[in-house]
Amino acid sequence: MDQLEKVEKIREKTGVTYDEAKRALEAADGDVLDALVYLENQGKIKKPEVSVYTTKVESDSSAAFKKAAESYEESTKTTKGGQMKKFFKWCGTLIQKGCENFFIVSRHGEDMITAPVLLLVVLLLFAFWAVVPLMVVGLFFDFHYRFQGNITKAVDVNMACDKAAEAAENIKQEFHHE
Repeated sequence: MDQLEKVEKIREKTGVTYDEAKRALEAADGDVLDALVYLENQGKIKKPEVSVYTTKVESDSSAAFKKAAESYEESTKTTKGGQMKKFFKWCGTLIQKGCENFFIVSRHGEDMITAPVLLLVVLLLFAFWAVVPLMVVGLFFDFHYRFQGNITKAVDVNMACDKAAEAAENIKQEFHHE
C-alpha cells in the first residue's frame, strides 16, 4: 500500500482532513495504526469507549446475576430443548395417570378384569377394530365397564358406561318382546 492509499484509508476511517492524515502518517513513520493513535492523542478523533468484562463474581452483581439466570431459564423454556423437556414431562404425567387409574370389566356384579387405563389406551391404539366390537358385544352378554381412580373425579365416565350398558339392555329387551 503506497503513501496516498494509507492517507486515504486514514481519512475514511477518521474523517480528518487530508493534511491532518498526511501529518499523522509522517509522524508515525508510515504506520497506519500508529497514525490513528497519534490522531487520538491530539484529540482530532474520538477515542473508543472502554468496556470491561470479567468472570469474577462481585457482591454488587449478585442481583444482576440472579436476573440473568432467570432470563436464561425463561429463554430455555421457548427453545426446542425446553419444548422437548415439557413434552416428555407431559408424557410422563400421562403415563403416571394411566397407571394410577383402572378399567374394570365386571359381569353380574363380579369383577372379571381389572387393568390400568394405560393398557386400555394401548389396546385401543393398536387394535381398535378388535377391541371396540368386543366391548360392544360384551354389553349384550351382561358385561359392565367402569373406571376407578382419579379419572372419575374430573369427568364422570362411569355414568356414560352405565348408560351404554342400559342401552344394550334395552335393545336386548326389544328383541325378546318381538
